[in-house]
Amino acid sequence: MSQNKKTIQKYMDAFQEINHEQILSCLTEDVIWEMPGVYLHYGKNEFDKEIENENFTGKPKITVFRMTEENNVVITEGNVIASFKNGDILNADFCDVFEMENGLIKKLVSYLMPKNKT
Repeated sequence: MSQNKKTIQKYMDAFQEINHEQILSCLTEDVIWEMPGVYLHYGKNEFDKEIENENFTGKPKITVFRMTEENNVVITEGNVIASFKNGDILNADFCDVFEMENGLIKKLVSYLMPKNKT
């Protein structure tokens, strides 16, 4: 596994445990995190504030299906299940596009597709 993929795996594992210190250790100081149409965060401080979104409670369950890497870009596809504070459940597939610099995440663009309730 490449260093970039190892960093992404460490990041995903840390996010599932809501381990701020470990998540932040995977990022450059000037990291950008974008969820198109939802938010755009600049730097570790803004990133840190979004780790525990105020609408959710507990730890998310994250399953990675595939990681694909080319040059300094790692695309990660998977599923996330999380509990909203109002009792609803988020069950969504995601595609995260990580731009890497020296083995750290410089930019993350997150695409999220909620699954239909059955």
